[in-house]
Amino acid sequence: MKVRAKFTCVNIQDYPEYKNKTVTFYPVVSGSNENESFAKSTPSGNLQLCISYETPASDAFEQGKEYYLDISPAE
Repeated sequence: MKVRAKFTCVNIQDYPEYKNKTVTFYPVVSGSNENESFAKSTPSGNLQLCISYETPASDAFEQGKEYYLDISPAE
């Protein structure tokens, strides 16, 4: 089974002393028909990632932008 959720990046906090950043996401709830559809079926909550500056992912996210999150079993 696979679950698809849609999240908005709401905050990016840099921590240069630790050479990482924390990126926080909340589920989308409005703004388009697709978002309203996701709001009915996406689990509520938040997602927070701590990302090292040494990885390409440290520059992958932009505050205010929406992202899909696909969740499936690791096999």
